Amino acid sequence: MLEGAKLIGAGAATIASAGAAVGIGNVLSSSIHSVARNPSLAKQSFGYAILGFALTEAIASFAPMMAFLISSVFRSKKEDFIKASTSFFPVLVK
Repeated sequence: MLEGAKLIGAGAATIASAGAAVGIGNVLSSSIHSVARNPSLAKQSFGYAILGFALTEAIASFAPMMAFLISSVFRSKKEDFIKASTSFFPVLVK
């Protein structure tokens, strides 16, 4: 049951990629509209658009990280935890 929950959690964490794609579309669309309304502020608007793009892309980079953490950190068996701890602390192995 824990394996299924891990897979569902990792899949849900990747939904942020779709949200990031929508966010990038909104940022670029707003940039185009603002330049069309006031072309004299194109340089300043472009800087804000790049900032919005970078912040939206940062959210997209957190999604695979969370999926990786969910799928690899949580262990379902106690023996896996013992194996991992003895590989880091060989003194514990008798």
